[in-house]
Amino acid sequence: MSRLLVLLKNTRGIRTCRSTTDWSATSLPAPPHSLSPVLGAQDVIVVPRRNYLACSSLQAVRSHNASFHTSSVATVEAKKWSYIHGPSSVPLLGTTIGKRLQEKVEAHPDKTAVIFFKDGITLTFADLLEKVDKLAAGLLSLGVGKGDRVGIWGPNTLEWFLTQYAAARAGNILVNINPSYRSNELEFALRRSGCKLLVASTGFKDLNYFNMLSEIIPGLKQLPSGASIKSEKLPALKYILLMGSDTNPGTLRFEDVLESSTPSNRQAVFDLQDQLQFDDPINIQFTSGTTGSPKGATLSHHNIVNNSYFVGLRCGYHEHKAVICAPVPLYHCFGMVMASLQMITHGATVVWPSPIFDPVYVLKAVEAHRCTSLYGVPTMFIDILNHPLCSKTDTSSLITGIMAGSPCPVETVKAVLQQMNMHKFTVCYGSTETSPVSFQSTGTCALEKRVSTVGTVLDHVEVMCSFTE
Repeated sequence: MSRLLVLLKNTRGIRTCRSTTDWSATSLPAPPHSLSPVLGAQDVIVVPRRNYLACSSLQAVRSHNASFHTSSVATVEAKKWSYIHGPSSVPLLGTTIGKRLQEKVEAHPDKTAVIFFKDGITLTFADLLEKVDKLAAGLLSLGVGKGDRVGIWGPNTLEWFLTQYAAARAGNILVNINPSYRSNELEFALRRSGCKLLVASTGFKDLNYFNMLSEIIPGLKQLPSGASIKSEKLPALKYILLMGSDTNPGTLRFEDVLESSTPSNRQAVFDLQDQLQFDDPINIQFTSGTTGSPKGATLSHHNIVNNSYFVGLRCGYHEHKAVICAPVPLYHCFGMVMASLQMITHGATVVWPSPIFDPVYVLKAVEAHRCTSLYGVPTMFIDILNHPLCSKTDTSSLITGIMAGSPCPVETVKAVLQQMNMHKFTVCYGSTETSPVSFQSTGTCALEKRVSTVGTVLDHVEVMCSFTE
């Protein structure tokens, strides 16, 4: 008998059970991996069996030897479904990404918003909004409007970051594409999501993106620069924007589109903000595809803005200066939601050390910008701790951070506390479909709890435990 922890919240097309009585009388839906991608974020979460009894926040967990029979009324009354929700006195944010960015600009125009450390780029909130709206206006001028899919393919760069916020301001749905994808995976993601425009880097590690695009779009190299694309395999795709200074056949230069905006186009972007709703879909993130082809999870402004906001509260960003060093990838929810959006949900300064993870640039960025928070998966922290530069780097500014993605080895955690001063680090657990975090520890709970459990349920999230065959 397998054990599943299932969260259903605001689902569409599936009955939402409002009490334990409803649940005991209702058949469970199919496992979440078989659900349609139309489910919104924070609709479904499945926690693996090994974490079932480790979720210390769950109350009245049934004995693992207990059985449940819906045919017996007495059994139903005697054995309740385990259920918990994240009660909170803090209301959800009812706003869009674009509006939240605009509010931060109006409040703190000259505050540093983002730093790309290796590339030597620093932008204030005012600088950022200007560039974002220029790009959003350029997208609208190409006919890429509300609801159209915009793919983004590449490592952590300013162009990636600008595209994230420009798509939100233009009402586009951003489609995150893994920079390591090969040609067949790229084709699948573009076709599945129906991308109308793709923003792409020149390449990643040993991959040449233009050559890969030429493989899946025959005739691309014969098209004039800036021409609209016609592809049988990818009928929705019309434009490709390439980063960098080179001009390539069948593509537009990112910088040219950024600089093509006019004052009237930018005003159109500004006016559009009142027409966008916080529950509009805004992002498609693909799961890892460990059981087959990746699945696209569709997320709204409301999903990811609030997930970022409440994760930030657990990290204490409302209590101390938030300067976040984020070596995690932007294409993943760890980078895009838990790091990037802290800029607009908590007014944080987000520091991206380098396009791809490099412990040297992480350590240098922490010291140079007095970062107070550091993100990473356990293997990243192990690489940082084992690097010779670690013992020579001043990490005394660090207070908190997030370790997620896999179980945290206790010895690694102890070293992080002793050598890097991250005494209030937190552990997060969730999935792409849930925006992503559903459980998070606090920075003040016992160390044993932080390394052996997934923490407590996040504010406003509903969770229940169930047994299913």
